[in-house]
Amino acid sequence: MEIRPILSALLRSKTGAILVALQVAISLTILTNAMHIVNVRQAVAVRPSGIADEGNVFHVRVRHLTEGSHQEQLARQQAEAQALRAIGGVASAAFVNQAPMSQSGRTTSLATSRTIGNDTSSASMYYSGDSLVKTWGLTLVEGRDLKPADVVDIDGKTSPEDLFPKTVLITRALAGKLWPGASQVAGKTLYFGSGDEANAATVVGVVDTLQTQNAEVAARGGFALIVPIRQSFGATMYTVRSEAGQLERVMKEAEAALLANSGGRAIITMKTATADRTERYRADVALSWMLIAVSVLLLLITASGIIGMASLWVTQRRKQIGVRRALGARRADILRYFITENLMITGVGVLCGVLASVALNQLLVSQLEMARLPIAYLAVGAGVFWALGICAVYGPAFRAASISPATATRSA
Repeated sequence: MEIRPILSALLRSKTGAILVALQVAISLTILTNAMHIVNVRQAVAVRPSGIADEGNVFHVRVRHLTEGSHQEQLARQQAEAQALRAIGGVASAAFVNQAPMSQSGRTTSLATSRTIGNDTSSASMYYSGDSLVKTWGLTLVEGRDLKPADVVDIDGKTSPEDLFPKTVLITRALAGKLWPGASQVAGKTLYFGSGDEANAATVVGVVDTLQTQNAEVAARGGFALIVPIRQSFGATMYTVRSEAGQLERVMKEAEAALLANSGGRAIITMKTATADRTERYRADVALSWMLIAVSVLLLLITASGIIGMASLWVTQRRKQIGVRRALGARRADILRYFITENLMITGVGVLCGVLASVALNQLLVSQLEMARLPIAYLAVGAGVFWALGICAVYGPAFRAASISPATATRSA
């Protein structure tokens, strides 16, 4: 079949063809970028926090009605930690100041020298007098874990600022940010802030993954460090790992044990690591489903537009179809004519849509730090709309091919 007659017919009635092509282009632009965002968001929502077996971990915060002195608070922390560890089904428990994905906590500024103006990096600062590597099941990829001898007791109200631990653990992501390309970072020194008064600490170990409390989507979501501190100030938080299948029972017994230890003079709140993940990524999951719904609606609207336009063209060309059938055109020829015509229109829309998709993605990359759109999305998107065009036009084209010459010429 020659393309020229089809092209001539389109040029004589180009408004409808332009509208369909424009609809395909807009739909393809939105669909490819929407599916890319969905894939990125879903990957983010399931990425590891660093905590092994999150379903067995929970956090408990204890706020005492009477504060007590620094030494009294430290003694109470030790007693509460022992009470938690004594519960049957508790694999490990540790004092901690914040939790990954909890969306609330402390960050600190880090640098590789005291030079003012040196590049600094913001990192989530976890501190504990116990082993978070053990309790959270972190993977140590270099160096060693923190030891009890590394721990510094700090009074949150009166301790001097230069009272600070000399050893820290950092994540692999933070190590790559502070010392790009370094094959080994254990033994290196980092500084909390810059200037002559900045506290220095030696990196004694590197853990594979530990998300920040905000679990940012960008690389900084993995910038975290663990500092060996026991601090007495405000509420006390513990992180607890239960044995498999024991979480609910352990949580109930933990609350009872802590209330008994405080004589009932404490406010206790608990939350699981799974709940932290659900709340942190609720917006990402909701956005993904919204974009999926929008994409499905766009496909339906585009298909409806193609069907409607093809049906209109069949009605307008009944006499032309009848004449062609009378001159010997087969049903297959009529069917092929309309499908070819639609593929040409869809092809123009796909080409414009691919260019617009790339342009929109460049805007998202520059403004929102989105990842670049893989070419596979463009290829799949183009294939989807070509297939959609064929499926949508097939019904009207088949009806056109079924028109008898006598019926077409008589009704014209």
